Amino acid sequence: MKKLKRRSIRLSHWDYSNAGWYFVTICVEGMRCELGTVKNNKVELSEYGNIVEKFWISLIKRYEDISLDEYVIMPNHFHGILAINNYVGAIHELPVRSEKKIHRKMLLPKIIGFFKMNSAKEINSSRHTQGRPFWHRNYYEHIIRNEKDLQRICEYIIENPYKWKADKYYPDKFDK
Repeated sequence: MKKLKRRSIRLSHWDYSNAGWYFVTICVEGMRCELGTVKNNKVELSEYGNIVEKFWISLIKRYEDISLDEYVIMPNHFHGILAINNYVGAIHELPVRSEKKIHRKMLLPKIIGFFKMNSAKEINSSRHTQGRPFWHRNYYEHIIRNEKDLQRICEYIIENPYKWKADKYYPDKFDK
């Protein structure tokens, strides 16, 4: 049988342990609105949204070389800015199918993996659905390249609740 190869959404030549700013978007599996609601242009977090916020904020205690900036928890997705403050080097080595071993420096995916796994585990424990996927399988990330890019993304995050009904993740768009 031919094995399907998943296309990586990561920038192939980028070292994700580099000091820098990253914008991430993580979606709830099936785009279910389980993290809260938007009322009067403000997000009111559900029990699960509060769990997500707790784990996001706790990342700075677990990973000393990061800081967090703007974030918003929307009903069915999450946007956040994370900074890796110092180059941290290789986190782990993955097997490579070539003669030459290549170290993959994957701090950002490691952080997001920890965040998704632990928030999902607590949410599933709370709703008695252990083992059920909570988050979409992957996540979106953008390497913030300069101050102008950072400002544009911060504004996008802050304005997200105001534009909820026009958002590409708004649930009515999935009903059609």
